[in-house]
Amino acid sequence: MSTDPGTTSEHVDVLIIGAGLSGIGAAAHLAKDLPAQTYAVLEQRAASGGTWDLFRYPGVRSDSDMYTLGYRFKPWRGEKALADGASILDCVRETAREYGVEQHIRYGHHVIRANWDSPTSRWTVHSTVDGEERVFTADFLWACSGYYNYGHGYTPHFEGQTQFRGQIVHPQAWPMGLVHEGKRVVVIGSGATAVTLVPAMTQSGAAHVTMLQRSPTYILSLPAKDPFAAMARKVLGSRASYSVTRWKNIGVATTLFQLSQRRPAMVRSFIRKANVKLLPPGYDVDTHFKPAYDPWDQRLCLVPDGDLFEAISSGSASVVTDRIRTFTETGLELESGEHLEADIVVTATGLNVQVFGGAEISVDKVVLDPATTMAYRAMMLSGVPNFAFTIGYTNASWTLKADLVSEYVCRLLAHMRRTGARSVVPVRDDSVAEVPLMDFDAGYIQRVVDTLPRQGTVAPWSLKQNYVYDALALRRAPLDDGVLAYS
Repeated sequence: MSTDPGTTSEHVDVLIIGAGLSGIGAAAHLAKDLPAQTYAVLEQRAASGGTWDLFRYPGVRSDSDMYTLGYRFKPWRGEKALADGASILDCVRETAREYGVEQHIRYGHHVIRANWDSPTSRWTVHSTVDGEERVFTADFLWACSGYYNYGHGYTPHFEGQTQFRGQIVHPQAWPMGLVHEGKRVVVIGSGATAVTLVPAMTQSGAAHVTMLQRSPTYILSLPAKDPFAAMARKVLGSRASYSVTRWKNIGVATTLFQLSQRRPAMVRSFIRKANVKLLPPGYDVDTHFKPAYDPWDQRLCLVPDGDLFEAISSGSASVVTDRIRTFTETGLELESGEHLEADIVVTATGLNVQVFGGAEISVDKVVLDPATTMAYRAMMLSGVPNFAFTIGYTNASWTLKADLVSEYVCRLLAHMRRTGARSVVPVRDDSVAEVPLMDFDAGYIQRVVDTLPRQGTVAPWSLKQNYVYDALALRRAPLDDGVLAYS
């Protein structure tokens, strides 16, 4: 790594944006697979960990099992399959220490724009640090900043909220020291965050927690500790059992998703029966736990050991399916006429999607509109040289795809070094029809789907959302496939 004397510019072979789960993983892959490559990681915040350092709400955890959310090259040794946020953060930071990534992270660097210059085959990246601008140059740019805006979450407009005398908080900006013990809490939403918050707040002393949803979500209980993993660890040891358990969970998740696509009525019935067993006799399951859409048209939520259903059964939590008419001084008035008394309202209403960390990307000073590009193998963009991005699956653990992207990018960089190529760019085939990048009905995707890159209808432009297919395709994919142009 070198710093040009007399300037604020630092040059590296690979510049990674983001020091979260994806960015640390990408850097670790570079460190172990391409140790001769110089790299730096630009992190907007003052700490690593991304999502798992940002979110501080009660009970924050993964809704993907750690045998697939963990890195492929680093076995998960914890007991919990659905791990808490602190354990995941420890895993990410431990990986950074083990692979020497920490010394390459530049904290407090908010990337604002990046330009590819064709004559020099080089990226120039501008970031701000404490109000001052810093410049980096790199041969390859890799966006690992996730897909949502870290600055603020999504909160729709609610009538009358200014007259509410209690506290309104968003999970993405959870206030330090918020006291909810003995308080009446209403959580607006029914996604992964809401189903985590409700049992966590009841367990930590809330007087009562109500999950207020406009419509139900599919929710499935899983054991907090995977009995298969425990047995495999005793027989095979830590590393081998991790691989076996990982593939077992990949198989289960893939089978559930495929069945949901092909036999939705069967999966719907299976989930309903599972919910009925965990709820009190006579509970109105079809009002509160029967979505109008098919399973996996939106993300299916997992709860460890049925903790949400246990909270409902104990009477410490309840679910109300209705719409908000207005906030009042003491709570929420619903369209049905019911009034929910509340001391705290939590707006678990979702995320604001933001690609590439909000940075402006340009090629030869022509600003890129992502919606005019087509995604190559869901990790590169047509017409954008020496650029990759990491976006995980919507129907499986994020890290499954992140690891595959890292493996492919490292293989691509090694190929370029062997052949002497200075740039590589996917060349779009105009005969390939385009469709939305994500065929997913979740609100946070639908709000921005027209601003995202497109995908094609045929390989290598299509996105399969299938780890087994991608693992075979990406690891065997020829790097001279007639689509990638080298110079």
